[in-house]
Amino acid sequence: MRLSRTLPRSLAGQLFAMQALLVAAVVAGCAFFAYASGRDRAEETAARQVRAAALAMAESPSVHEAIRTPDPSAVLQPYAERVREDTGIAFVTIMNPEGVRWTHPDPTQIGRSFIGHTERALLGETFEETYAGTLGPSIRVVTPVRDGDRIVGLVSAGITVERVSTQVREQLGALGTAAGAALALGALGTYVINARLRRHTHGMNAGELSRMHTYHEATLHAVREGLLMLDGQRRVALINDAGRELLGLAPGSLGRRVDELALPVPLTGALLASEPRVDEVHLTADRVIVVNTSPVVGGERRGTVVTLRDHTELQALSGELDSERGFTQALRSQAHEAANRLHTVVSLIELGRVEEAVDFATAELELAQVLTDRVVGAVAEPVLAALLLGKAAQANERGVELVLAEDSLIDDGALPRSLAPRDLVTVLGNLIDNAVDAASEAAAGAGAPLPAQRTATRALVTVTARTDSGELLLRVADTGAGIGPDDADEVFLRGWTTHGTGRGLGLALVRQAVHRNGGTVTLGRAPEGGAEFTVRLPLDGRTARTEVAAP
Repeated sequence: MRLSRTLPRSLAGQLFAMQALLVAAVVAGCAFFAYASGRDRAEETAARQVRAAALAMAESPSVHEAIRTPDPSAVLQPYAERVREDTGIAFVTIMNPEGVRWTHPDPTQIGRSFIGHTERALLGETFEETYAGTLGPSIRVVTPVRDGDRIVGLVSAGITVERVSTQVREQLGALGTAAGAALALGALGTYVINARLRRHTHGMNAGELSRMHTYHEATLHAVREGLLMLDGQRRVALINDAGRELLGLAPGSLGRRVDELALPVPLTGALLASEPRVDEVHLTADRVIVVNTSPVVGGERRGTVVTLRDHTELQALSGELDSERGFTQALRSQAHEAANRLHTVVSLIELGRVEEAVDFATAELELAQVLTDRVVGAVAEPVLAALLLGKAAQANERGVELVLAEDSLIDDGALPRSLAPRDLVTVLGNLIDNAVDAASEAAAGAGAPLPAQRTATRALVTVTARTDSGELLLRVADTGAGIGPDDADEVFLRGWTTHGTGRGLGLALVRQAVHRNGGTVTLGRAPEGGAEFTVRLPLDGRTARTEVAAP
């Protein structure tokens, strides 16, 4: 036995059925009301018509003269029939005060008693009634014929109920045609509207739409990637929680244009672009995000779908990996250099020149130990100490001397837990890398040195790290060519570099990390003529604004 399952009617189908029934009910109600009111009007019109005829005949001089004759019927019967035919009423009966007919549409009824009420007319009143006479039920008016103060006769004019019903049925045919046309027009309009609704709802019923909305909301809140949808006017039509967090937007951002969201200019340009963007890296105040945009071509209104991925952690890990790679290369070079020096010491011993071997080994140990002792003694923070020692080894491989300023001092436990070690590595590591590059290039003649301002010919990077008045101060100065005033406002923007394409992210990450921790970063001129970057990070949870000062 095969079981069949009845699928729920779609939302558009349900609305169509409901609207069709509603239109039919409205049209039927209007038709019934029109029929009832039309019948009432027809009866009222018939009553007015027969009343006018009866009163006119009661006041007619011909009627008065005929009543005085010995045979009133001879004159009144032709007159009454002529009036009946001219007015289109059913009957005109003229009778004496006793109710004996002088006229009737059926001549055989002349001389017989009037069937109906005459009492009120004999009292001088004109009245209306519906009564079943010889012609069937009729709407009739009875009025007296007066001769002075005397009532000398009665006039009754009437129209049959059947004739009134016939007139109403004739009107009902036209009414039915109009009602059918209204019903057809309403059904057509309902069908057109619901066909459009069916296209927009894809034939789904109310339950399916409700479930889809529930799944839609759950997906938007659950997905970790940011999702942003823009309409044809580049207004925010939809954004999930992750997208709002990545872009740093307030809850009331829906409906606003992209250029009103105070996003970084490059990111705003990417969102407003008409062409698709694939895996573009952009920086906000606190994050590194990867942006993909895809235009929506179909539908009534064109828009853009934007996906956002948080690249902050990956970028930080990439920077740490680059540092580790540099440390590894420096250690490899130092191991090779140590092997050469060890061979030299061994060779001197084999040649019997022991004192010279001791002096050579002691000098090398002293040179290697000076910076280590200085860093370990001044910087108790292990992450900063390890970073400085590693960067010193890297700088030494490139012929650059990295020194720690004499006033550097960071006690153990001076840095709060809220200050992430990863941010310290990002800030100080990128500043030292840029300083080493600048000093190395200047020493090799690749930069643009300023001889009048340079006080030393060696490649030197000076690092200052100390706590000062509730702040962590990090300063990196070099003997490079420096940064001109024209570039001071753009040096922290993503893409600014003097080393060709594919670079220019380091200083942008520095500014981002400083901003994230509520600090400031300034750019100035070093005493040796190069660039000097100064970073101040609050140690007590205060917030500040990232600033750039021109050299």
